[in-house]
Amino acid sequence: MKLLQNLFQFDEPDSFGTKFQLRAFEFFTVIYTLIYTWEWAFYIPRLSDVVLPLGLANYIDISIFFSNSVSIYNAILITLFTVTPLLLKKGRWMYVVAFLLFHLQHVARFSQGEIPHSANLVAFSLMGLGLAALFFKGMKKELSFAFGFALFFMGLGYTSAALSKLIATGVTWVDGHHLWLWMGEKSIDILSLQGEFQYNWLQELAFQSRLLATLILAFGLITELLGFTVWFKKFRPYIIIMLIGMHVGIDITMNIFFKTFTIQLIIMGFFWNRYINKIPGTDRWNENSFIKKWLLY
Repeated sequence: MKLLQNLFQFDEPDSFGTKFQLRAFEFFTVIYTLIYTWEWAFYIPRLSDVVLPLGLANYIDISIFFSNSVSIYNAILITLFTVTPLLLKKGRWMYVVAFLLFHLQHVARFSQGEIPHSANLVAFSLMGLGLAALFFKGMKKELSFAFGFALFFMGLGYTSAALSKLIATGVTWVDGHHLWLWMGEKSIDILSLQGEFQYNWLQELAFQSRLLATLILAFGLITELLGFTVWFKKFRPYIIIMLIGMHVGIDITMNIFFKTFTIQLIIMGFFWNRYINKIPGTDRWNENSFIKKWLLY
C-alpha cells in the first residue's frame, strides 16, 4: 500500500503545479509517440521481409505494412487517436487504440532483428494513459495512474537491465577492459558513418587507466541496480540525478545519448508540482481561460 502511495499522485493537491506536471507528462508522451511513429512510417516501406517477428507480429502478417503506404496511414490514425484526447480532453479511450497501433508500427519497423529500446518508456506511458481511460474516471485520477504506471516500469526497466548484465556476465561486467572494447567498437561505427573520429578527454583517460574504466562501468551498474528506488518519493530525486549522470556518461564514453529517456527522467523524476506551487500567484493561473482550456485538465 505504501508503494502505491509513493507511485501514484492520487493524494497530491489538485493544484496548478500538479496539473501542470501531469499534463506535461501527457504532452511529452504524445509528442514522442508521434515523433517515433512518423520516423518509422517513412522507413518501413523500405523493408521487404520479416526476419524477426515481435509481439503481435507472431500472430498476424506484419508485412502488409511494407507496401501500399500502410505505415503512413497507420501513422495518420495514431496521430488522430493521440492528438484528439490530448487537446479535446475527451474520448480518452482513443489512447488504447493508439497504443495498439503504435505497437504494430514498432514491430513492423524492427522486424529485421535489431531491436532498440529508445521508445520503450514512451510506449509504457502511452499504455498507462490507455489503461487509465478504461479503469478511472476524471483526468486527475487518469493522469496520476498513468504517471505512476510509467514510474513503475521505469524503475523495473533499469533494475532489470542491471540484473540481465549480472546474469549474463557476472560481476566481471564492470571490468574496464570491456569499456575499452566497446569504445573501440563504437569508434569504428562512427568512423564508418562520418569518415572521421577522435576520442574525447574522458575516453582518453579511460584508455589510460583500467581502474577508471572499471569505476565508470561500476557506477553505471550500481545506478541501474538502484533504479527501482524511483518508486519511492524520498529517494526519487537522487536516483534520477544518478540516472541522468549515467546517461551523460554513456554519451561521453560511448557516443550514445538516450535523449528521450533523459527528457522523461527530468519531467517525471523531480517534484515540479511542489516547486511550481511555490511561485507567487500560481493559484491565479488556474483561472486563466486559455490555460484551463488547452493546458490543464
